[in-house]
Amino acid sequence: MSASTDLQIVFENEHFVVCDKQAGVLSTPSRHEDEDNRRCLGRELETHLGIQIFPVHRLDFEVSGLVLYAKNAEAHRKSNGWFENKTVSKTYSALSTGQEFSHIPVDIKVPRKILDLEMDARFEWKCSILRGKRRSYESPHGKPSLTIATYKGREGKYHSWYLEPVTGRPHQLRFELSRHGFPIVGDKLYGSREDYKGADTIALRAFKIDFTNAPGAKDFGLPQIIEI
Repeated sequence: MSASTDLQIVFENEHFVVCDKQAGVLSTPSRHEDEDNRRCLGRELETHLGIQIFPVHRLDFEVSGLVLYAKNAEAHRKSNGWFENKTVSKTYSALSTGQEFSHIPVDIKVPRKILDLEMDARFEWKCSILRGKRRSYESPHGKPSLTIATYKGREGKYHSWYLEPVTGRPHQLRFELSRHGFPIVGDKLYGSREDYKGADTIALRAFKIDFTNAPGAKDFGLPQIIEI
């Protein structure tokens, strides 16, 4: 399937383009691009538009949802500042299994507190995250991480969550849900024992980007909120 028919462009103007990335697709080329035959949204988008684009942020290969790319250097510089200064917020939806800690070795210190999951219960999860070769873990040498998690009730046999990464650490949301006993469905790297729509897919989706507090976003023609 060609990029021109397979791309899901949600928003586009002269400065930015926002796509709905499928799970199992790279946001940007890997470090070993010449040897990596996985699809790359950034490369397909460049082919489709016929211009160079600049990634502003990324989603993991297994994660679906909204990805923002800049179409020129000035838009890229400005939007990088929004993310660095945390004036743009992103919200993800996730599905997890019920709380339990058997996927975490007993010698690993985690807050094994049973959470009271009332509808719209809000949690602030803080830790220091360090990225290893394959996965992230908590370490005194890691970078501070803050996640806002809101419980949204049951969706069939799973628990539904809205997640806001205030910081942008690698695998932050995946690690935090797993650390609190709720591995994301399909995320076997972080303890899930269930599949979710294929081997390269986990139940985590970026569904909203909020530019309301991003200075100058309106001047670049961006709406306050892009949501799918």
